[in-house]
Amino acid sequence: MEPTDQAGVWRDGRTLYTRNAVPGRTVGDEAVRRSDGVEYRVWDPFHSKLAAYLLRGAPPRLWNGARSILYLGGAHGTTASHLAEAVPDALVFVVEKSPVAFAPLLALSRERPNLVPMLADAQLPERYAADVGLVDFLYQDIAQRQQAAIFAENVRTLLADGGRAVLMLKVRSVSQRRPATEVVRAARAELERADLRIVHEANLLPFSREHAALTVRA
Repeated sequence: MEPTDQAGVWRDGRTLYTRNAVPGRTVGDEAVRRSDGVEYRVWDPFHSKLAAYLLRGAPPRLWNGARSILYLGGAHGTTASHLAEAVPDALVFVVEKSPVAFAPLLALSRERPNLVPMLADAQLPERYAADVGLVDFLYQDIAQRQQAAIFAENVRTLLADGGRAVLMLKVRSVSQRRPATEVVRAARAELERADLRIVHEANLLPFSREHAALTVRA
């Protein structure tokens, strides 16, 4: 078990782990491992696009030193719980608009005090900006047609100077017909028109089809 260049993430070969914040309990049916008396949760890249991105060459130190993080599209909270474990001293604000998905996310937050769920729409950052404030790391994984525009607006409103943000682009949520390369190119152009500096891009194969990760820096 060795630390990676992402704070709070360990690896053994190609397998990623975070330190379990609630030993003896898991999120779903994930595997756990004990090493030197510490329990770790497997961070499965086939179920978490952020884990897939880390294995596909994400920039180092994406969230190192972060004191506050905004996660847009938290769903049931599996990936958000790993991120909260990776940065236990940071507040991880998790925005989710579906009441159905929000219920298990809320349950997770009761055991993880640095996980702060918010029932809100990522298209309206003005609704939660006052509660969240400026963040050091922003991550978006939502199934909306206007993903790039939503991401750009949240970055403009909430990302602190020097912070980093990752757009997990769901190509088929943007268009069912256009080639994936064209959708990604259009998203890049939209971020650049918003004066966002793209510092890294990667696809998520073989873990996830027709998804691309775009990292920007404030």
